[in-house]
This record gives sequence, structure tokens and C-alpha cells, in this order.
Amino acid sequence: MSFRLEGPVLEGTLVRLEPLAHRHAADLAVAAEADRRSYGFTWVPRPGEVDGYIDAQLGRAASGRMAPYAQIQISSGRAVGATAYWDPRLWPRRGELCAIEIGFTWLAGSVQGTGINQEAKLLLLRHAFEQWRAVRVDLKTDARNMRSRAAIEALGARFEGVLRNWSQSWAPGEDGQLRDSAMYSVIASEWPECRRRLEERLTRLRA
Repeated sequence: MSFRLEGPVLEGTLVRLEPLAHRHAADLAVAAEADRRSYGFTWVPRPGEVDGYIDAQLGRAASGRMAPYAQIQISSGRAVGATAYWDPRLWPRRGELCAIEIGFTWLAGSVQGTGINQEAKLLLLRHAFEQWRAVRVDLKTDARNMRSRAAIEALGARFEGVLRNWSQSWAPGEDGQLRDSAMYSVIASEWPECRRRLEERLTRLRA
């Protein structure tokens, strides 16, 4: 049976990842405006753009290339950001998942640094490696986004280099332009150590 990209609900102690839907729109509109200082290189909708943003992500999901999520803060029950599985690649002639990307991630400024991002990445990576049996998970960001790069490296992902003019820029004033993308990955043999590292960081944050 061929792999079909469908993201299940994934739940930890800080965050629950739910398939993105229009019922999350009101919360996401509030979350996106809480503090936009960290969004200089990230696609985060303004309140009037949230429905269109969700429609765009659901359109990508309908194509089979994305499983978009709302990030639900368990303590409040509110959607505080979004993330996604993206661009699945299958083994030739086997119809099984080989690799996938985690991306399209943003969080309200008020919950950055609280452990939600780390736990969400743990949930997504664990499902990709332990349920889907992926051999590689990609993460990438605008090469100029040092905050995002530091967060990815703190997960234990390996830096692989910068691909020039690789994908669309989301920086203000750069509509229609391409950005250089810093490329990272975790491969299956690295996952046990990456998981241990993430779990230890979350334990410290909860203490």
C-alpha cells in the first residue's frame, strides 16, 4: 500500500498538534499579532489573512504534499501557532516513505521559549522516525534567520550547507524574490541521540 501523507493528532504535555482547520482561525489571528518581532523571515498571516492562509495550507494538503497542523497550548486550549509535515519523498518502486520535511512553523511570541517548539519537534520527529520509519527528516530556514538556525541546531539537527536562491523569500519587501536556504537534517541513525537531547531539554524547561 502506497504511503499517504495524513498527519494524526500528536499530543505531549505542553502542546497538542491538531490537523489545521478553520476552527483554529480566531485563535491564530490573536497569536499572530501577539508579538511579530521574530517573524522577519517567516510566513505568518495578519489577522485578515488567516482564512486565506488556512485555505492555502489545506490546498497543499489536498495535493498530498503537506500535513498542516495547529499548535494547541494544552494549558490554555488555544491555538498558538502552526507547523507542518511537508514534501514527502518515497522509496523508488516501494511506495513507502523515505524522507520528509518539517516546516512552515511559527509560534506566538508569548509562548516562544516555553518548550512548546521543542516538544512539537519531538512529537513530529518521533512519529516520522518511529511510526513512518523515515530515514531522514529535513528542516530548513532562511539563511539570514540566525534565531531559527540556532533553534534548529539546538534540536540536534545537522547543518548541511546553504543552497543559494533555493526557495521563496518571506522577508518584508522581498515579494517574488528567492532566498538562500540553510539546510539541516536528522537521519535515522542520529534519532536516538536527538530524542535523548530533546527529552533532556524539555525536562529542564519543565523543572
